[in-house]
Order: sequence, then structure tokens, then C-alpha cells
Amino acid sequence: MQDPYSERMNASETRAASGLALVFAFRMLGMFMVLPVLATYGTDLQGATPALIGLAIGAYGLTQAVLQIPFGMLSDRIGRLPVIYFGLVIFAAGAALAASADSIWGVIAGRVLQGAGAISAAVMALLSDLTREQHRTKAMALIGMSIGVSFAVAMVVGPLLTRAFGLSGLFWVTAAMALAGIGVVATLPRAHRHIHHRESGVAGQALWPTLRHPDLLRLDFSILALHAILMASFVALPLALVSEAGLAREQHWWVYLTALVVGFFGMVPFIIYGEKKRQMRRVVLGAVAALLCVELFFLGLGDRLWSLVVGMILFFTAFNLLEASLPSLISKVAPAGGKGTAMGVYSTSQFLGAGAGGILGGWLFQTGGLGLVFGGCAVLCALWLLVTWRMQEPPYVTGLRLPLSELALGNPQLAEDMLAVPGVSDALIIGDEAVAYLKVDMQILDREALDRLVA
Repeated sequence: MQDPYSERMNASETRAASGLALVFAFRMLGMFMVLPVLATYGTDLQGATPALIGLAIGAYGLTQAVLQIPFGMLSDRIGRLPVIYFGLVIFAAGAALAASADSIWGVIAGRVLQGAGAISAAVMALLSDLTREQHRTKAMALIGMSIGVSFAVAMVVGPLLTRAFGLSGLFWVTAAMALAGIGVVATLPRAHRHIHHRESGVAGQALWPTLRHPDLLRLDFSILALHAILMASFVALPLALVSEAGLAREQHWWVYLTALVVGFFGMVPFIIYGEKKRQMRRVVLGAVAALLCVELFFLGLGDRLWSLVVGMILFFTAFNLLEASLPSLISKVAPAGGKGTAMGVYSTSQFLGAGAGGILGGWLFQTGGLGLVFGGCAVLCALWLLVTWRMQEPPYVTGLRLPLSELALGNPQLAEDMLAVPGVSDALIIGDEAVAYLKVDMQILDREALDRLVA
């Protein structure tokens, strides 16, 4: 039996994790590169209004939210690769439609079609098929890292590409990256079997308990609010740099680069503090309060270049901190065997927030200008703070999925015996999969006692 605590991936697993991380990065680059430029360059499109530009910014999130869980379930039935190939083709077609459009409605249609290529769940399921149990968390972390890096790159490269090739050229580059993603998937190792993995896919029987879990709901609202604030703010911030600070739209890239780099390093000490001292609740509440202060700062002082740069540094410090912390909290709070379902609901909430934030930001700007956008974001931050205030300190546990021997499966009290092992806080036995899903505190886990029960 493979050692569940081994830390080295083999060459096939490394290639699979790296390739799928690259596919994620290509897609997310295509999603995010328009974020810093659409508010300024979109005004050149026929029929453009602030409200419609906001809809174009957030439109992809609406179809992503609706389709990502169904596409994940479809991949269980017809296979991962057909769903992933189809999703990337749809994404490329949406980018091509937006690139060919000369009106805002054409760009909106293209963004909606881009979002319909909702392959996140299918990619994560394929990752489960191609990696062994003991390395899956590491492989998923690599994908999470690729998403973060792609966001940072998109915020800088988007303005540079648009400056060189225009908004149409930016969408053509996005289409090319989606097609390149198809080539990457074609080179991946082939899975010998599909693994129904409750830690990386949605389980129907776990959906209702997930939707009733108070702290999981608070985290779902948190990611919804975070991405709504991001999208709404980026309806306003590029326009503020032009109209309030007098910075030409071709020069915005250096502002985003400065804010992202400083913001990334600024969030690291808080992550370390929260995990080492087991104070993640305090860190999350502090970051939400910081976002509230930043939006109020933009509202009162966002009329000069220096204040917008300082505000964006603080914004991205808090945003990066929350973007990194919230998925970790989902993993900690979700019950044994429920992480995949919890992450599915969480991701759906994230995309709903992106769609709603773009629409809300555009409507608020059209109604009352920059001040109303920043004020609306501040109100959402205050509501978010109230929602999360009663969140409990999460358990500092890690999820494990351990294959069970026939002898272990014959033990009718296996779950109770596992819960008696020091460090095990939750256990779920799934006989059909011949596995045990556990939540364990690695600092106090008695690994030898657990291995005896499993074998």
C-alpha cells in the first residue's frame, strides 16, 4: 500500500499537475486580462454605457456559476477529456466572438459564451484521476497558485496587450491561449480509471448538509462579496485613474504592477501569523475591515494619483490575503468527505459574485459616478463584516482519504475506532469506494495507530 504521508510526486503526476495548472492559468488569464482595460477601452464600442460595460466585465461569472457543477457531473458520465475539450473550444469561440464585435452587445455575448466553457470541476476531477491520494493536496495547491499568478500577470499584461493590439487583439490572444490549452491537455498522461473523489468533486448526498452549514455559508458569502467588490471596484478604478488622476490608460499597467507586487508581499506575514498562531478568524475579519477602510479611502481621497496607488496597494494586500485564506478555511471547516461539495458551492458563489459585482458596479457608476461605486462597495464590506463576525475559529485539520483493506471494511465500528485515534476529529467510511475520509490534526495524529486500523 502506498504511504499516505509520502511527499514526493512521480514524473507522471508532476506532468499532470503542471499541465492542468497551465490550462487553468490560460483560462484565467483570458478571464482577467479584460478587467483593468474594459472600463476605459470599452467606451469606444458602439452602444457602450457604464452599465453595459459593467455587464460585460461580470457576464462570464453568470454562466460559469450556472454550468460548472453540471459540467463536473457530466464529466463523471462521459469522461473528463470530452468535457474539457468542449469547454476550451467554447471559451475560444466566446473570445473570438468578442474580438470580432464592434458593439458592446457583441462583447457581452462573447463574455457570456466564454463563461459557458466551465471546466473547473472537470479539470479538478481529472487531477484526481491522475494523482495518487497522498499527493492530491499538493497538486491542487499548484493549481491554486497558478490561478493567483495568472490574476497578477493579467492585471499587468492586459493593459500592455491592449495598448499594442487594441481590445480586439486582446480577445484574439485569449482565444489563442484557450486553443493552446487544448494542446496541453492532449499531452497529459491518460487516466486508467475515473476516481469518484469526494474531496475534489460534488457528491449529491453532501449538497444539502453543505448548504445548511453556518460557517460554510459565511465563507460562501465571503467569496461572493470579495469578487463582487473586485469587479465593481474595477469598473471605477481604471476610470478614476484617467478622470481623477489624469493618468493615460496606456500607463495603467505600472500602477497595477506596483500594487500587486507590494500587496503580495504585504499579505504573507498575516498568512503566517494566522496559520502558526491559529488565528485565521482574526486575520479574515481584519482583512474585511481593511477592505472597508480602503473603499472609504477611495470615496474620500481617491482624486489624486498617489492616493489611488496607495489605496490599490492596500486593496490588493487585503484581496490577496482573503483570496488565499478562504479556500483554506473551506478545507478546514468542511466535514470529512465534504470538501469537494463545499468547494463546488464556494466556486459557484465566487462566480455569482463576479457577475453581480460587474453589473452592480456599472449600474452604480451610471447612476451616481465613482463615489456611488466606492460607497456601494463600502456598504457591502460592512454587511460582510456583520455576516462573518459570528464565524467560529476553524479547526486546524487536514483532510485525508485512505484506501481500506477488506479486513478494515469488515469492521462495523471502524469509524468509531478511527475517532478514538489521537488527532482524528471526523471520519466517514464509504464502502462503495473502499476508503475512509478523515479530518486530522497533523500535530497530534498517531499515525501508527491509524495505519493499523486501515490495514
